[in-house]
Amino acid sequence: MNKTSPYKPAKVWKWEKENGGTFAKTNRPTAGATHDWERPVGIHPLQLYSLGTPNGVKVTVMLEELLARGFSGAEYDAWLIKIGDGDQFGSGFVEINPNSKIPALMDHSTTKPTRVFESGAILLYLAEKFNAFLPSNPALRAECLSWLFWQMGAAPYLGGGFGHFYAYAPVKIEYCIDRYAMEVKRQLDVLDRHLADNQYMCGDEYTIADIAIWPWYGGVILNRAYDAAEFLDAATYQNLDRWTREIAQREAVQRGRMINRTTGPLEEQLHERHDAKDRPGSGK
Repeated sequence: MNKTSPYKPAKVWKWEKENGGTFAKTNRPTAGATHDWERPVGIHPLQLYSLGTPNGVKVTVMLEELLARGFSGAEYDAWLIKIGDGDQFGSGFVEINPNSKIPALMDHSTTKPTRVFESGAILLYLAEKFNAFLPSNPALRAECLSWLFWQMGAAPYLGGGFGHFYAYAPVKIEYCIDRYAMEVKRQLDVLDRHLADNQYMCGDEYTIADIAIWPWYGGVILNRAYDAAEFLDAATYQNLDRWTREIAQREAVQRGRMINRTTGPLEEQLHERHDAKDRPGSGK
């Protein structure tokens, strides 16, 4: 095990220095706005403020899937929120998400604009609004919601746990990496076993459960997350691999993954989306 300096927690924790890790400059122990920021509003009913992280991709994929099904009311503007620069602490963003996390959505089609924050809540809101990607059968609806909330509870172990200590922490700590790698592999096994008997997360119906889970766990399988596919032996989860690659072929998924993305090949980046004709690679 890597040697680390002995640490004895104080009786009362105080924020006295940055931890030096990735995102350290935007981490702080208090909520609320740090600066004034006037939130832009486009012409479409739905206004999304986000970034192309797994949580952001959930919502852009959902919106693109709705548009692909012909729901014109799902037209949207996707505004870029640069979390590395602290945009999420601007006053206009905090007004729609007091937790200062992306994504956040404003629905201007309602009499009084409706704010929705937390990616799972946004998916459920849109599914109910358009009556799409959510099973009507009560038992299947319960199954769908169970997997949706499974993702919401499980992904922090993948991202904030494994991803942080494996890829972002300023020092490699064997105990932390082993602890979270074990949990992530257990989660991958949960998905793999379930998908052995199901085309999608809810049988043969593609739902918001798939849309929520794919950006996180599909990212691991496709080695898009933390460059950790080999370390986690991701190729051994064959049912999960099949599901991942099948969803990756959907045009709405491919487009949704590009929106608000600022990393990777330029041809896979569409920083902001304001029209269906917007195309990646423009850098706008």
